[in-house]
Amino acid sequence: MTMTMEQEIKIDTNFYKVTQIRHLTEHAFVLTLPKSRFAFRAGQHISLSIQGDYQSREYSIYSGENDHALEILVKEVEGGYFSPKLKYLKPGELVEVHGPFGKFSIDPKKRESHRHVFIASGTGIAPFHSMVKTYPHLDYQLIHGVRYASEAYERTSYDPQRYLLCTSRETTGHFHGRVTDYLSATEFDQNTAFYLCGNSDMIFDAMEILKGKGFSREDVTVEVYF
Repeated sequence: MTMTMEQEIKIDTNFYKVTQIRHLTEHAFVLTLPKSRFAFRAGQHISLSIQGDYQSREYSIYSGENDHALEILVKEVEGGYFSPKLKYLKPGELVEVHGPFGKFSIDPKKRESHRHVFIASGTGIAPFHSMVKTYPHLDYQLIHGVRYASEAYERTSYDPQRYLLCTSRETTGHFHGRVTDYLSATEFDQNTAFYLCGNSDMIFDAMEILKGKGFSREDVTVEVYF
């Protein structure tokens, strides 16, 4: 089959050379690609595959809209197929990127008028890292739930007065327990927009807690990591 020049260009522009793998922990890392002309809204995600591999995965974009590089945050899945391959990519190797996708973003109508509470578990912090970098003057609070404080990925990226770490298996965080335990014990101003990103159990439980505190579904934006 013969491809036109236009088709060839379209295919080629989906490939990006890996520029860096930045290891955050033994199992978590940031994959860095050149941004080129890739435009996205903070909170969106991409579909990523490795050249020559038949599988792909979706990852939230970790970098800010105005950054010079395109970054994703990845946690290696023990016994997994895809994430270990990403971990051992070398600079110069090619990955294929499609997107951006999704509507998980800050409502422009609420950006200045509301307080924004970001609630994340694990690598679900990725889209919030992008939002904070994109809107450095945003009135936000970031609540991050992990098992151990070592999983507080690049916590110095955030205003320490706006970042709260919940650790479930040790007491070194700001709050000992799950994110949902913190939400249950905390009152929030009614002029708050909530954003949830992480595993499905956390999200569904958090939505019930917020509903019990008088917040409607319109007050909550959700991105589920199964």
